[in-house]
Amino acid sequence: MRLSQSFVKTLKDSPKDETAKSAQFLLRAGYLYKELAGVYDYLPLGLRVIENIKNIIREELTKINGQEVLLSTLQNPELWQLTDRWDSERVDIWFKTNLSAGGELGLAPTHEEPLTNLLKTYVKSYKDLPLAIYQFQTKFRNELRAKSGIMRTREFIMKDLYSFHTSATELDNFYQQVEAVYETIFQRLNLGDCTFKTFASGGVFSKYSHEYQTILPIGEDTIYYNPDKSIVLNEEVLNDEVLADLHVKREELTATHAAEVGNIFKLMTKYSMPLGLKFSDQNNLQSTVFMGCYGIGVSRLMGIIAERFADEKGLVWPENIAPFKYYLIGIGDNGEKAAQEFYQSHSNLSILDDRDLRPGEKFADADLIGLPFRLVFSDKTLIQSSAERTNRFNHKTELLPISKLENA
Repeated sequence: MRLSQSFVKTLKDSPKDETAKSAQFLLRAGYLYKELAGVYDYLPLGLRVIENIKNIIREELTKINGQEVLLSTLQNPELWQLTDRWDSERVDIWFKTNLSAGGELGLAPTHEEPLTNLLKTYVKSYKDLPLAIYQFQTKFRNELRAKSGIMRTREFIMKDLYSFHTSATELDNFYQQVEAVYETIFQRLNLGDCTFKTFASGGVFSKYSHEYQTILPIGEDTIYYNPDKSIVLNEEVLNDEVLADLHVKREELTATHAAEVGNIFKLMTKYSMPLGLKFSDQNNLQSTVFMGCYGIGVSRLMGIIAERFADEKGLVWPENIAPFKYYLIGIGDNGEKAAQEFYQSHSNLSILDDRDLRPGEKFADADLIGLPFRLVFSDKTLIQSSAERTNRFNHKTELLPISKLENA
């Protein structure tokens, strides 16, 4: 990316209506554009970050035989009426619209109903199960309060995985596989040391479900953990009965703020039964399919990663999530030429700041945009056929031969 050709410009001032550090920097650095409260556009840099997060998740779900689809956002009320989730009095987050020809549609807040209905066409026998089907989809939820930038929005990108099984035991086994995969995903997203599987309310499905909560000062949730963080509870289930179940004492727990990044539920037959998803078992008897669902907020993850790693100067992206690896700056005619040459052979890894600005302004934008490494080419560095490389994480600067930069 050549900044001189980019339609996006960095902004000097933080938006007054955004309080989260991540939201301020993502908007100033040109990753996002805010349409209105809780609604954001993803600009070229932001879209690259989203795709990098998706690819990490996709790689791990492939290991448990996940099959990727893309379902429609527009929802048929008839399906949701069968599960008693169409009435806005019962589910108050719907966005609904009237059709010109008559009738009503909804914008999907989740996809249990349509996928379950779809599989009635394809699942006939126990030989067709188990299945794990997932998508990256834009969801719509009419949140009362949109806040903290892309950490709580009315339109967001979600990875939703659904599993389908012949028995509760088979579901339990797959649930454990997803737990292990989620641990790997959050490790790869550089959140492994601060993200914990958390006991939460199971609602109508089970006594407990599990959330994945990332410790974050501006997080909306309050979680409680024991000294070694082997037991973590959402405040909503902190009561004497739960403490007794988990063999933990209230005084052993420490409270902290956190942000939910994922959740996993054993749905059992909650949706498959009213929607009629059945299979023929080994005795040729009709049985109801068991289900699980497993979500990760992709756009929320982008906001949480930005919030967790940003410093006073701007964003600080981990290398495997960053939109590019290098931010290139040339100083002087020779330095600009060297930066251009490096960019031509590394354009897939680099942003070239070829704008007609002073070096100090370019350095400030390099910090704001937050790529892992800033490379400066100048007469001083070129004497040694080198470039000055500065690590955005630790601010360490070193002189490296240009020929070795690709492997550095």
